[in-house]
Amino acid sequence: MSEANGVTKGAILMLALGEEGAAQVMKYLGPREVQKLGEAMTAMKSIPQVEVETVLDEFNTVIDQNYSLGTDSDEYIRSVLTKALGDDKANSLLNRILGGGGDASGIESLKWMDSESVAELVHNEHPQTIATILVHLERDQACEILNHFTERLRNDVLLRIATLSGVQPAALRELNDVLTKLLSGNDVLKKQAMGGIRAAADILNFMSGEQEQSAMEYLKNYDPEMAQKIMDEMFVFEDIIDIDDRGVQLLLREVQSDQLIIALKGASEAMREKVFKNMSQRAAEMMREDLESKGPVRLSEVEAQQKEILAIVRRLADEGQIVLGGGGDEKFV
Repeated sequence: MSEANGVTKGAILMLALGEEGAAQVMKYLGPREVQKLGEAMTAMKSIPQVEVETVLDEFNTVIDQNYSLGTDSDEYIRSVLTKALGDDKANSLLNRILGGGGDASGIESLKWMDSESVAELVHNEHPQTIATILVHLERDQACEILNHFTERLRNDVLLRIATLSGVQPAALRELNDVLTKLLSGNDVLKKQAMGGIRAAADILNFMSGEQEQSAMEYLKNYDPEMAQKIMDEMFVFEDIIDIDDRGVQLLLREVQSDQLIIALKGASEAMREKVFKNMSQRAAEMMREDLESKGPVRLSEVEAQQKEILAIVRRLADEGQIVLGGGGDEKFV
């Protein structure tokens, strides 16, 4: 299932569950997930009953055949999000997807805003301040925000993220001058481990090839040793070859064939063989034929598909379903 298809199905399910049911589900979702679902729900004005039934069958849910979806969806979404998230978080998100509501506050509110708005809000701040803000956000959101900066500012901020060892509570309270209020003044909080090599590597993994190359050159000029450490932490598409066979098979179940074909256009022969050997013979033959018949593909498109697959890899790794670096093949004695 592709992400877009999954989001659409999730939106249909939320509409079918009713306000209370959808609110209970959304309480367990992160800002980015709620944002995507909210946008998909807003875009739905009417849904064919057969499509509703297909989704409900997939989720093993029962629905009344006469239930009508898509009527007064704006008010429905406003009610669901408010019940699920509370007034502050819901209003910030509703400002974007519906257009209205009040304001949330602090860094937490940035998680519920679109990347362009956050970039516009912080781009005139000191790069160190921006870096401190971005390390508190999800890595893909931080990358999207960086994409809206000039190349010079983007690279400077990324350098500061890589060299950031932690954030003191006092520094966080200073950000309240920029983002209103984040902490309620707890002086006993310990220094939080934020930023660093891994954070910079994770953000770079979401960047386009051109931006990644520019940033790495900038980092190498500043500190070659640090740049090498960041590169060592980064997981690139070719590193999939080091994942054990079971892990690759799990990955392939979540990647669409068309997406994989484009991604493999820029892969080595060894990488392709790794994929083929974890498919059925018939599927591998079809994939080989599709690759041979596929015409030229823009490098940017190949990189984009590879990045999407890497996002799935990272999610599976975070869930503990796969082991990066081939650890799954390690023998025990």
